[in-house]
Amino acid sequence: MSPFLGELIGTAILILLGNGVVANVLLKDSKGNNGGWIVITLGWGMAVFVGVYVSAGSSGAHLNPAVSVALAIAGKFPWTDVPGYVAAQMLGAMLGSGLVWLAYKKHYDVTEDAGLIQATFCNAPAIGHPAYNVLTEIIGTFVLVFGVLHIAAPQSSLGALDALPVALLVLGIGLSLGGPTGYAINPARDLSPRIMHALLPIKAKGDNNWPYSWIPVVGPLIGGALAALVYGMM
Repeated sequence: MSPFLGELIGTAILILLGNGVVANVLLKDSKGNNGGWIVITLGWGMAVFVGVYVSAGSSGAHLNPAVSVALAIAGKFPWTDVPGYVAAQMLGAMLGSGLVWLAYKKHYDVTEDAGLIQATFCNAPAIGHPAYNVLTEIIGTFVLVFGVLHIAAPQSSLGALDALPVALLVLGIGLSLGGPTGYAINPARDLSPRIMHALLPIKAKGDNNWPYSWIPVVGPLIGGALAALVYGMM
């Protein structure tokens, strides 16, 4: 696969399985309904594993604009390739989100809670406070990117099996830091599905909470950049 297609497919799988587990837990009459936070965080960890594994050989499996930008800051990825990667990630996340909607269409039809529906697409804070919400995203993404930079370091010889430590890293972030904001830690993971939430014909979806939408974009980009800068000092 070309790097563009690898990023698109890898990100689509990431969102399909990641938002898919949220839909399974939250939507009415699903067999996984009320499965809880552990199911969601484990599901997202597995989503990262599969997404990274299938795209590592073709694109390096960034699957996240914050990762692409951070790698460019760290001198490990050419800046000229960043726009194409980000475009692939955004389109892939839209595709994955659309597939979740198709898979759970009948459950969306019978779910009347707009907040639960929105949560299967994008993030919302447990307690709304812009400064602390963006800080949480900065901290979570710093941990993600700092870990990814070490996993991808030259001394790492796992190749595509780097997917496993990255998946465990995301699982740990979700369990430890996911409570305040739902740990977007990825602009494409939130913004593209939020756009799909706005576009798709869902009966009881409510609004799109656009005033919050900048936080899962800006926070991860700042956190990833800081991680790259700190990594460069080591």
